Amino acid sequence: MVFLTRRYRFSASHRLHNEALDAEENARLYGKCNNPFGHGHNYALEVTVAGPVETKTGMVLNLENLDRAVQEEILAPFDQVNLNLDVESLRGVVPTTENLCVEIFRRLDCRLGGAPGGPRLERVRLEETPSNFFEVTREPEERSGAESELAWRNRP
Repeated sequence: MVFLTRRYRFSASHRLHNEALDAEENARLYGKCNNPFGHGHNYALEVTVAGPVETKTGMVLNLENLDRAVQEEILAPFDQVNLNLDVESLRGVVPTTENLCVEIFRRLDCRLGGAPGGPRLERVRLEETPSNFFEVTREPEERSGAESELAWRNRP
């Protein structure tokens, strides 16, 4: 098993706000991140794919294929947007970096799922600031072939 990790960058704004809570509770929970005008981040995204080295190509996965998947599934819809307003799948979800990381994993896993025995998405790491980063990894039982579904905690 070989792990391939590639780094990407995008910028987006968001507001941490839960419509089910009052203004005081939102301010207490999210502090300055609850600013009604939002705020932005320059995110660094790492995508890790794991799999055997293909005998014919000598690669786990062609980088062009990975780049295309990330461009279409992540960079095009998330770069230079307001995550609260412009990303349909994040509506009704507090767009924390944790939830964004889960959504990125879900999108890429659907795209890079691959054939049994082939490369699979293993990890998504999303850096929000130099001090904060979040990771979603494939569960151990999924590594052995069993499937499970990622769950949203903040979805109504």
